[in-house]
Amino acid sequence: MTIAPPAPTVFETRESEVRSYCRNWPVVFDKAQGSHLFDEDGRAYLDFFAGAGALNYGHNNPLLKRALLEYLERDGITHSLDMASTAKRTFLETFERLILEPRGLDYKVQFPGPTGTNAVESALKLARKVKGRESVVSFTNAFHGMSLGSLAVTGNSMKRAGAGIPLVHGTPMPFDNYLDGRTPDFLWFERLLEDSGSGLNHPAAVIVETVQGEGGVNVARAEWLRKLAQLCVRRDMLLIVDDVQMGCGRTGGFFSFEEAGITPDIVCLSKSIGGYGMPMSLTLLKPELDVWEPGEHNGTFRGHNPSFVTSAAALDAYWADDQLEKQTLLKGQQVEAALAAVAAESAGLGGSYRGRGLIWGLAFPDNERAGAICKRAFELGVLLETSGPESEVVKLIPALTITPDELDEGLAVLGRAVRETA
Repeated sequence: MTIAPPAPTVFETRESEVRSYCRNWPVVFDKAQGSHLFDEDGRAYLDFFAGAGALNYGHNNPLLKRALLEYLERDGITHSLDMASTAKRTFLETFERLILEPRGLDYKVQFPGPTGTNAVESALKLARKVKGRESVVSFTNAFHGMSLGSLAVTGNSMKRAGAGIPLVHGTPMPFDNYLDGRTPDFLWFERLLEDSGSGLNHPAAVIVETVQGEGGVNVARAEWLRKLAQLCVRRDMLLIVDDVQMGCGRTGGFFSFEEAGITPDIVCLSKSIGGYGMPMSLTLLKPELDVWEPGEHNGTFRGHNPSFVTSAAALDAYWADDQLEKQTLLKGQQVEAALAAVAAESAGLGGSYRGRGLIWGLAFPDNERAGAICKRAFELGVLLETSGPESEVVKLIPALTITPDELDEGLAVLGRAVRETA
């Protein structure tokens, strides 16, 4: 008897071929709570992906859900462009009180649009406007977004190829340890700046991730970041930190650059700044850089009030003290110990691990292995993704609110997946 293949789903017949995550997790998800997603058949999956970092506080966090539902039920305004609203006022006052003032940061807040690449585009545009120069320096294996300006400072060749046109005005430099410590930090960069024959136009800015999530969980040392900040001051370049994925507590402190003790000129935030997985991004800029003309950079969805509501609720719930930061660092130690054991057990595979806080990577010289491990983990009920230029890194990015027991459960599954794919 011939068995007919299953009929194609509406996702396959109607949705674009550009879809990606659903190819690795071929189920239809229906509900989510905390650190678990549930497919339409009721099977639970432990989430070590957290919306690519947009769900630092978990799925349907009850504290944030209550604030959102109360706002919607009283007919709170949803869409307002950049008009003043009570929700925006509450967010700005809360952000100032709990985030900026305790850290001694005096940033103006720009709402550039709903996504991380909107924040990056506005930062690049502003830096060029302030300095009157076009060139921006980025780093090897960087990822800053999928729109054209962001792609120009992104390293991944596959993503860059999607632009369809030359990507200009960006110059890559070696990220921390890219040359395996064989060259002093910034030797090449500074030499190019000094040499009028180098071909490097004087940059308006440098854009950097303190931890390159999509690039393979490459962690910059605090010392390297401090030297970069000093170089920017010496050479009259603005320092932009892209904290889209690593901000909002992912590495411990609210901002990932806090550990290095630096103060960037411009900071890009998105993903978990919305708290509930709601679309929102911020561009933070030093007051003297706020040279925009009214309406010179705008967007229809830069005033999404439900995001202001859930963001303010998240700040109140998790950043009024340092408990979340302490718990994140403790859980990071839990992950590190587990990955050390996995790497030791699978020493013959050449595995290595790296990370900070609750962003970790398990890398293998065999570029196919990470994908096989993530596939097996999915079959065992854990969502993991790959990262790195060749998808050679298993990336762990669970919610900051995950429990230690859930963390142990997922790490045990990861260890099993490594063994079963060896």
